Amino acid sequence: MTIIEKLASSLNRRDEVPNQQLAMEIADGNDEEAVEELVGNLSNKDREIQSDCVKVLYEVGERKPALIARYAGEFSSLLDSENNRLVWGGMAALDQIALVNPKTIYGMLTKIVESGEKGSVITRDHAVGILIKLASLSQYRERVIPLLIEQLKRSPTNQLPMYSENLMPIVTESNRAAFVKTLTSRLHDIEKTSKRKRVERVIAKLNRSSVQA
Repeated sequence: MTIIEKLASSLNRRDEVPNQQLAMEIADGNDEEAVEELVGNLSNKDREIQSDCVKVLYEVGERKPALIARYAGEFSSLLDSENNRLVWGGMAALDQIALVNPKTIYGMLTKIVESGEKGSVITRDHAVGILIKLASLSQYRERVIPLLIEQLKRSPTNQLPMYSENLMPIVTESNRAAFVKTLTSRLHDIEKTSKRKRVERVIAKLNRSSVQA
């Protein structure tokens, strides 16, 4: 069977299991030709094949990001698609390779942030994930932290607990106060008690870290 014949839509499957299994095979086999074929079919006339291809690609990226890293330009192009599935699939792929190809991803930052803000929740989640990854690298931290803080100010309250928890590892003495101030300012926006408490716990940890430092 060809790679395309193994996709869920080619097998008349409505679940993602065939795509996940294919991604595992490709990653385990370090199959660069399969990745190239999938990338080439991101522009297939069949929208289901397009969707399956991007699904397999970001699943491959989750397991072995270096295998898809050189296709950052193709994934960035998907952010312009009218097909929302391709937009968030492309953003997911970029998220997977952010630490493998940071210079290229950093060069796409304006587009990534804009697409995240106007896209679906999943698109925004991955855009914020990219910002957090780039902020973990000293050469990009100064430029990226303000962008991340802006995302925290405007992010949906449902996503804020996850974002605040995920950014904990990148907090430093120089940006701690800004993160605490921003998260504290959002507490009154969070109606659900369980979500508000998650953010409060992050704030408490950051404040404790500051005292200990």
